[in-house]
Amino acid sequence: MPTYAVGDLQGCLTEFDQLLELMNFGSGDRLWLVGDLINRGPESLLTLERVVAMGDQVVTVLGNHDLHFLAIYYGGHVPSGKDTFDELLASPKIGELAEWLRDQKLAHVDSDLGYVMTHAGIPHIWGVEETMMRAAEVEAVLKGRGDISYEAYFQALYGNDPDLWADDLSGMPRLRAITNYLTRMRLVDEVGRLDFAHKGTPDDIPAGWLPWFERPRGRDHQIIFGHWAALDGHTGGTETVALDTGCVWGRKMTGFCLETKATYAVSAERVYS
Repeated sequence: MPTYAVGDLQGCLTEFDQLLELMNFGSGDRLWLVGDLINRGPESLLTLERVVAMGDQVVTVLGNHDLHFLAIYYGGHVPSGKDTFDELLASPKIGELAEWLRDQKLAHVDSDLGYVMTHAGIPHIWGVEETMMRAAEVEAVLKGRGDISYEAYFQALYGNDPDLWADDLSGMPRLRAITNYLTRMRLVDEVGRLDFAHKGTPDDIPAGWLPWFERPRGRDHQIIFGHWAALDGHTGGTETVALDTGCVWGRKMTGFCLETKATYAVSAERVYS
């Protein structure tokens, strides 16, 4: 029963189905999804319904696009011109699908396999145990078990402040910082401060910053992540597995077998975003 991880789907259902067929994904296999299941691609509703229908075969972590949709639905925010949520927002199943998303994780670990997964990565200032504990704080709020309601969380979700982790952060600034590290991070400085401006390749980063995966860290787990399509799956190291290869931008969708380390890819049908 192999375990496969797949990069950002972003509503690209045709390529997702093709990739599952290429991997010969079967009823006994397991699937890890790195988040950004929806948005920018053509079939957000059908993609989300497909993933939900796969039941316990799937483990997914939430990405920034998934949280953006929930912030629209629960937090009263307005879709942008680039969002492709119309069918999802009009679906009679929207409440059920939004509740399913709220029940998903921000981080997932399997120490037997030796992998941990988040949407954007893990900052070098956190270990895996710390990451799981901090992700659990946000997950509790999403499930309605926190000191802050999930409606209040989604109303106040957007923002870049604070841009540096501190153990004494509390309330919504703490939750926003955790969320931003796990779903929006690309560059960090030596102390772990986040840069939110850079979205290109590591070749043109500003002085004083590095990709988060180039900062020294412990190596007890390999980190599976998506989010940074400009990397095109390349980090230059063996401690990380980058799986967002820009399907929604017309490039490809990529899968990875955790047990064999084999990589699979299908080309995008067209440019969607």
